[in-house]
Amino acid sequence: MNEVLDQEPDRLLRQARAGDGPALGRLLERYRAYLLVLARVQIGRRLQGKVDAADMVQDAFLGATRDFHQFRGATVPEFTGWLRQILASLLANLVRHYQGTQRRDVRLERRLAQELDQSSQALDRGLVAPQSSPSQQAMRREQPLILAEALGRLPADWRELLILRHLEGLTFPEVARRMCRTVDSVKKLWPRALAGLRRLLAGETT
Repeated sequence: MNEVLDQEPDRLLRQARAGDGPALGRLLERYRAYLLVLARVQIGRRLQGKVDAADMVQDAFLGATRDFHQFRGATVPEFTGWLRQILASLLANLVRHYQGTQRRDVRLERRLAQELDQSSQALDRGLVAPQSSPSQQAMRREQPLILAEALGRLPADWRELLILRHLEGLTFPEVARRMCRTVDSVKKLWPRALAGLRRLLAGETT
């Protein structure tokens, strides 16, 4: 990834804030895999697979497009946080729906926003060492999106295992129960999933 590519999100955000609709669409598309991973974590944790993560992300994009005029930030990290907040609101609405409650729960939305932030931070941890130059910092900022994209290209069982272990922090017995597998099979699958992810990341970053 070179410095020109690193500047692409900043350029798209500037254009979108200037009223360029297609630029906003291209910017949102960069976040599809990232939001899919975050949504899958919460759907597995709170909704037991009752909704489709892809549908939820599409709803988030529709909301972001509709409400972009309300976005008051000026930087890519602020935009990323704004998208997570939209996703948190959608998740809270779905949780209330399946719990049979109608009243808005601000505490639930805050808790979901915090959990989404934690998942986003987990996507970044352990991938690269702290960087100092502007271009290296830009690459670091892109790491959660790069990892999410790579996760989306893995076989489904590898992806699920990595999400459960890395993002949810589950133990191998807990992962085995969620995946309906034996603990031994999950432990054997773990190094293969990691190796597959590393191969994809090596291809993305060379």
